[in-house]
Amino acid sequence: MIKALTIFSGNAHRALTESICRQLEVPMGRAEVTRFADGEVYVEIKENVRGVNCFVVQPTCTPVNDNLMELLIMIDALRRASAGSINAVIPYFGYARQDRKTKPRTPISARLAADVLTAAGVTRVLALDLHAGQIQGFFNIPVDHLYAMPVQMEYLKAQFGSEAVIVSPDAGGVERARAFSKRLNCGLAIIDKRRPAANVAEVVNIIGDVKGRDAIIVDDLIDTAGTLCAAARAIKDQGARSVSACCTHGLLSGPALERINAAPIEQVIVTDSIPHRRDVVENPKIKILSVAPLLSEAVKRIHTGDSISSLFI
Repeated sequence: MIKALTIFSGNAHRALTESICRQLEVPMGRAEVTRFADGEVYVEIKENVRGVNCFVVQPTCTPVNDNLMELLIMIDALRRASAGSINAVIPYFGYARQDRKTKPRTPISARLAADVLTAAGVTRVLALDLHAGQIQGFFNIPVDHLYAMPVQMEYLKAQFGSEAVIVSPDAGGVERARAFSKRLNCGLAIIDKRRPAANVAEVVNIIGDVKGRDAIIVDDLIDTAGTLCAAARAIKDQGARSVSACCTHGLLSGPALERINAAPIEQVIVTDSIPHRRDVVENPKIKILSVAPLLSEAVKRIHTGDSISSLFI
Protein backbone atom coordinates (compact mmCIF):
# COMPACT_ATOMS: atom_id res chain seq x y z
CA MET A 1 0.00 0.00 0.00
CA ILE A 2 1.45 3.38 -1.05
CA LYS A 3 1.25 6.06 1.60
CA ALA A 4 -0.32 9.44 0.90
CA LEU A 5 1.89 12.20 -0.50
CA THR A 6 1.87 15.79 0.71
CA ILE A 7 4.18 18.59 -0.43
CA PHE A 8 4.66 21.58 1.85
CA SER A 9 6.40 24.87 1.18
CA GLY A 10 8.17 27.37 3.34
CA ASN A 11 8.23 31.02 2.36
CA ALA A 12 11.55 30.83 0.51
CA HIS A 13 10.23 29.75 -2.92
CA ARG A 14 6.51 29.05 -3.03
CA ALA A 15 6.44 29.48 -6.81
CA LEU A 16 8.75 26.49 -7.28
CA THR A 17 6.67 24.38 -4.89
CA GLU A 18 3.50 25.31 -6.77
CA SER A 19 5.15 24.31 -10.04
CA ILE A 20 6.22 20.93 -8.59
CA CYS A 21 2.67 20.35 -7.31
CA ARG A 22 1.25 21.15 -10.77
CA GLN A 23 3.66 18.67 -12.35
CA LEU A 24 2.55 15.96 -9.92
CA GLU A 25 -1.11 17.02 -9.98
CA VAL A 26 -1.34 17.17 -6.19
CA PRO A 27 -2.52 20.09 -4.06
CA MET A 28 0.05 21.89 -1.93
CA GLY A 29 -0.05 20.90 1.73
CA ARG A 30 -1.74 23.40 4.02
CA ALA A 31 0.63 24.99 6.51
CA GLU A 32 0.84 28.36 8.19
CA VAL A 33 4.38 29.72 8.28
CA THR A 34 4.42 33.22 9.71
CA ARG A 35 6.28 35.34 12.27
CA PHE A 36 5.64 36.46 15.81
CA ALA A 37 5.92 40.19 16.43
CA ASP A 38 9.56 39.82 17.46
CA GLY A 39 10.49 37.90 14.30
CA GLU A 40 10.38 34.32 15.63
CA VAL A 41 9.06 31.74 13.16
CA TYR A 42 5.58 30.34 13.84
CA VAL A 43 4.53 27.12 12.09
CA GLU A 44 1.24 25.22 12.18
CA ILE A 45 0.50 22.24 9.93
CA LYS A 46 -3.14 22.60 8.90
CA GLU A 47 -3.87 19.00 7.90
CA ASN A 48 -3.44 15.44 9.15
CA VAL A 49 0.01 14.03 8.26
CA ARG A 50 0.06 10.90 10.42
CA GLY A 51 1.81 8.20 8.38
CA VAL A 52 2.04 10.49 5.33
CA ASN A 53 5.12 10.87 3.10
CA CYS A 54 5.83 14.59 3.55
CA PHE A 55 8.10 16.70 1.37
CA VAL A 56 9.15 20.20 2.40
CA VAL A 57 10.48 22.38 -0.43
CA GLN A 58 12.75 25.11 0.91
CA PRO A 59 15.96 26.45 -0.64
CA THR A 60 18.10 27.98 2.11
CA CYS A 61 18.90 31.07 0.06
CA THR A 62 18.89 34.68 1.23
CA PRO A 63 17.80 35.47 3.91
CA VAL A 64 19.69 32.26 4.70
CA ASN A 65 19.17 32.16 8.46
CA ASP A 66 15.42 32.85 8.24
CA ASN A 67 14.87 30.21 5.56
CA LEU A 68 16.97 27.62 7.39
CA MET A 69 15.06 28.18 10.64
CA GLU A 70 11.74 27.91 8.78
CA LEU A 71 12.83 24.56 7.36
CA LEU A 72 14.00 23.27 10.74
CA ILE A 73 10.80 24.29 12.51
CA MET A 74 8.59 22.81 9.77
CA ILE A 75 10.52 19.54 10.05
CA ASP A 76 10.04 19.54 13.83
CA ALA A 77 6.31 20.24 13.44
CA LEU A 78 5.92 17.32 11.03
CA ARG A 79 7.94 14.97 13.25
CA ARG A 80 5.77 15.81 16.26
CA ALA A 81 2.66 15.27 14.11
CA SER A 82 3.80 11.67 13.40
CA ALA A 83 4.54 12.12 9.70
CA GLY A 84 5.45 8.84 8.01
CA SER A 85 8.57 10.34 6.44
CA ILE A 86 9.97 13.86 6.26
CA ASN A 87 11.86 14.63 3.06
CA ALA A 88 13.63 17.98 2.80
CA VAL A 89 13.79 19.17 -0.82
CA ILE A 90 16.59 21.75 -0.77
CA PRO A 91 17.16 23.08 -4.31
CA TYR A 92 19.89 25.38 -2.97
CA PHE A 93 21.81 24.26 0.12
CA GLY A 94 23.09 27.31 2.00
CA TYR A 95 26.24 27.34 4.14
CA ALA A 96 27.80 24.86 1.69
CA ARG A 97 30.81 26.94 0.71
CA GLN A 98 32.65 26.18 3.94
CA ASP A 99 32.85 22.43 3.45
CA ARG A 100 36.38 21.97 4.83
CA LYS A 101 38.96 23.84 6.92
CA THR A 102 41.07 25.93 4.56
CA LYS A 103 42.58 28.06 7.35
CA PRO A 104 43.14 27.60 11.08
CA ARG A 105 40.20 28.35 13.38
CA THR A 106 37.51 28.27 10.69
CA PRO A 107 34.25 26.28 10.88
CA ILE A 108 32.91 23.58 8.62
CA SER A 109 29.49 25.19 8.37
CA ALA A 110 28.19 22.69 5.79
CA ARG A 111 28.58 19.92 8.37
CA LEU A 112 26.88 22.05 11.01
CA ALA A 113 23.90 22.68 8.71
CA ALA A 114 23.68 18.95 8.00
CA ASP A 115 23.79 18.12 11.72
CA VAL A 116 20.98 20.50 12.68
CA LEU A 117 18.76 19.23 9.86
CA THR A 118 19.29 15.65 11.00
CA ALA A 119 18.69 16.60 14.64
CA ALA A 120 15.42 18.30 13.68
CA GLY A 121 14.12 14.96 12.39
CA VAL A 122 14.48 14.96 8.60
CA THR A 123 14.57 11.40 7.19
CA ARG A 124 15.86 12.14 3.66
CA VAL A 125 17.38 15.06 1.79
CA LEU A 126 16.89 15.81 -1.91
CA ALA A 127 19.47 18.37 -3.01
CA LEU A 128 20.41 19.97 -6.30
CA ASP A 129 24.02 20.70 -7.34
CA LEU A 130 25.67 20.84 -3.94
CA HIS A 131 28.71 23.09 -3.83
CA ALA A 132 30.84 20.02 -3.10
CA GLY A 133 29.87 16.38 -3.49
CA GLN A 134 31.37 15.38 -0.13
CA ILE A 135 28.58 17.29 1.65
CA GLN A 136 26.45 14.17 1.08
CA GLY A 137 28.73 12.41 3.57
CA PHE A 138 27.98 14.98 6.25
CA PHE A 139 24.51 13.45 6.63
CA ASN A 140 23.82 10.12 8.35
CA ILE A 141 20.56 9.80 6.43
CA PRO A 142 19.91 9.13 2.72
CA VAL A 143 20.81 12.03 0.42
CA ASP A 144 19.72 12.15 -3.23
CA HIS A 145 22.02 14.57 -5.03
CA LEU A 146 20.60 15.67 -8.38
CA TYR A 147 22.25 17.76 -11.07
CA ALA A 148 20.59 20.43 -13.19
CA MET A 149 22.71 19.35 -16.15
CA PRO A 150 19.87 17.56 -18.04
CA VAL A 151 17.81 20.76 -17.93
CA GLN A 152 20.76 22.94 -18.94
CA MET A 153 22.02 20.55 -21.61
CA GLU A 154 18.71 20.59 -23.47
CA TYR A 155 19.04 24.37 -23.83
CA LEU A 156 22.76 24.35 -24.63
CA LYS A 157 22.41 21.74 -27.39
CA ALA A 158 19.84 23.98 -29.10
CA GLN A 159 22.18 26.99 -28.86
CA PHE A 160 25.69 25.60 -29.42
CA GLY A 161 27.43 22.93 -31.48
CA SER A 162 30.68 20.98 -31.27
CA GLU A 163 32.66 24.16 -32.09
CA ALA A 164 31.92 25.52 -28.62
CA VAL A 165 34.30 25.12 -25.68
CA ILE A 166 33.30 24.49 -22.07
CA VAL A 167 35.35 26.51 -19.57
CA SER A 168 35.84 25.61 -15.91
CA PRO A 169 36.33 28.81 -13.84
CA ASP A 170 38.74 27.01 -11.49
CA ALA A 171 40.46 23.68 -10.94
CA GLY A 172 37.71 22.51 -8.58
CA GLY A 173 35.09 22.66 -11.31
CA VAL A 174 36.95 20.57 -13.87
CA GLU A 175 34.86 17.44 -13.28
CA ARG A 176 31.64 19.39 -13.89
CA ALA A 177 33.07 21.07 -16.99
CA ARG A 178 34.31 17.75 -18.37
CA ALA A 179 30.82 16.26 -17.99
CA PHE A 180 29.33 19.19 -19.94
CA SER A 181 31.96 18.99 -22.70
CA LYS A 182 31.47 15.23 -23.05
CA ARG A 183 27.70 15.56 -23.52
CA LEU A 184 28.03 18.57 -25.82
CA ASN A 185 30.87 16.82 -27.68
CA CYS A 186 33.05 19.91 -27.59
CA GLY A 187 36.37 21.18 -26.21
CA LEU A 188 37.41 21.91 -22.64
CA ALA A 189 39.41 24.76 -21.10
CA ILE A 190 40.39 25.55 -17.50
CA ILE A 191 41.05 28.89 -15.83
CA ASP A 192 43.91 29.06 -13.34
CA LYS A 193 42.44 31.31 -10.68
CA ARG A 194 43.70 32.74 -7.43
CA ARG A 195 41.37 33.92 -4.67
CA PRO A 196 43.23 36.35 -2.36
CA ALA A 197 40.04 37.00 -0.33
CA ALA A 198 36.39 35.88 -0.16
CA ASN A 199 34.38 37.03 -3.21
CA VAL A 200 37.62 38.24 -4.85
CA ALA A 201 39.05 36.33 -7.84
CA GLU A 202 42.13 36.86 -9.96
CA VAL A 203 42.67 35.09 -13.31
CA VAL A 204 46.27 34.00 -13.82
CA ASN A 205 46.17 31.77 -16.89
CA ILE A 206 43.87 29.91 -19.30
CA ILE A 207 44.64 26.27 -20.05
CA GLY A 208 43.15 25.25 -23.39
CA ASP A 209 42.20 26.82 -26.71
CA VAL A 210 39.32 29.30 -26.81
CA LYS A 211 40.37 31.38 -29.83
CA GLY A 212 37.58 31.83 -32.38
CA ARG A 213 35.17 29.62 -30.40
CA ASP A 214 31.98 30.11 -28.40
CA ALA A 215 33.05 29.77 -24.77
CA ILE A 216 30.61 28.59 -22.10
CA ILE A 217 31.70 29.07 -18.48
CA VAL A 218 30.01 26.46 -16.26
CA ASP A 219 29.81 26.64 -12.46
CA ASP A 220 27.48 25.60 -9.66
CA LEU A 221 26.67 29.16 -8.52
CA ILE A 222 27.19 32.81 -9.30
CA ASP A 223 27.24 35.07 -6.24
CA THR A 224 28.75 38.53 -6.81
CA ALA A 225 29.89 37.56 -10.35
CA GLY A 226 33.47 38.71 -9.71
CA THR A 227 34.94 35.35 -10.76
CA LEU A 228 32.64 35.09 -13.76
CA CYS A 229 33.35 38.55 -15.15
CA ALA A 230 37.12 38.26 -14.62
CA ALA A 231 37.03 34.92 -16.45
CA ALA A 232 34.90 36.34 -19.27
CA ARG A 233 37.34 39.19 -19.89
CA ALA A 234 40.32 36.84 -19.87
CA ILE A 235 38.61 34.48 -22.31
CA LYS A 236 37.64 37.34 -24.60
CA ASP A 237 41.21 38.63 -24.51
CA GLN A 238 42.33 35.21 -25.71
CA GLY A 239 40.23 35.65 -28.86
CA ALA A 240 36.98 33.83 -28.05
CA ARG A 241 34.15 34.57 -30.48
CA SER A 242 31.57 34.83 -27.69
CA VAL A 243 31.30 34.17 -23.97
CA SER A 244 28.27 32.71 -22.18
CA ALA A 245 27.84 31.41 -18.66
CA CYS A 246 25.79 28.54 -17.26
CA CYS A 247 25.18 27.85 -13.59
CA THR A 248 22.54 26.21 -11.41
CA HIS A 249 22.22 28.74 -8.60
CA GLY A 250 22.07 32.35 -9.74
CA LEU A 251 22.42 34.12 -6.39
CA LEU A 252 23.47 37.35 -8.14
CA SER A 253 24.16 39.24 -4.93
CA GLY A 254 25.29 42.86 -4.55
CA PRO A 255 26.93 44.24 -7.72
CA ALA A 256 26.46 41.02 -9.73
CA LEU A 257 24.01 42.36 -12.33
CA GLU A 258 25.98 45.55 -12.82
CA ARG A 259 29.15 43.54 -13.39
CA ILE A 260 27.44 41.14 -15.81
CA ASN A 261 25.98 44.00 -17.83
CA ALA A 262 29.43 45.61 -18.11
CA ALA A 263 31.25 42.36 -18.95
CA PRO A 264 31.65 40.81 -22.44
CA ILE A 265 29.05 38.14 -21.67
CA GLU A 266 26.23 37.45 -24.12
CA GLN A 267 23.99 35.42 -21.79
CA VAL A 268 23.93 33.90 -18.31
CA ILE A 269 21.88 30.72 -18.00
CA VAL A 270 20.57 30.01 -14.49
CA THR A 271 17.77 27.91 -12.99
CA ASP A 272 14.87 28.71 -10.68
CA SER A 273 16.44 26.79 -7.78
CA ILE A 274 16.06 30.07 -5.88
CA PRO A 275 13.52 32.87 -6.40
CA HIS A 276 14.80 35.69 -8.58
CA ARG A 277 14.28 39.41 -8.14
CA ARG A 278 12.36 41.35 -10.77
CA ASP A 279 15.52 43.06 -12.06
CA VAL A 280 17.07 39.62 -12.63
CA VAL A 281 14.01 38.25 -14.44
CA GLU A 282 13.79 41.32 -16.67
CA ASN A 283 17.50 41.47 -17.50
CA PRO A 284 17.95 40.57 -21.20
CA LYS A 285 21.25 38.78 -20.47
CA ILE A 286 19.67 36.37 -17.96
CA LYS A 287 17.97 33.15 -19.13
CA ILE A 288 16.10 31.24 -16.41
CA LEU A 289 15.40 27.50 -16.82
CA SER A 290 12.98 25.61 -14.55
CA VAL A 291 14.09 22.63 -12.48
CA ALA A 292 10.52 21.86 -11.38
CA PRO A 293 10.09 18.93 -13.83
CA LEU A 294 13.36 17.36 -12.60
CA LEU A 295 12.49 17.78 -8.91
CA SER A 296 8.90 16.61 -9.37
CA GLU A 297 10.09 13.41 -11.08
CA ALA A 298 12.49 12.76 -8.20
CA VAL A 299 9.77 13.40 -5.61
CA LYS A 300 7.42 10.99 -7.42
CA ARG A 301 10.04 8.23 -7.55
CA ILE A 302 11.04 8.66 -3.92
CA HIS A 303 7.38 8.51 -2.91
CA THR A 304 6.68 5.33 -4.89
CA GLY A 305 9.97 3.68 -3.95
CA ASP A 306 11.30 3.64 -7.51
CA SER A 307 14.94 4.14 -8.44
CA ILE A 308 16.07 7.66 -9.24
CA SER A 309 19.55 6.65 -10.40
CA SER A 310 18.68 7.57 -13.99
CA LEU A 311 18.29 11.19 -12.82
CA PHE A 312 21.86 11.29 -11.48
CA ILE A 313 23.36 12.40 -14.80
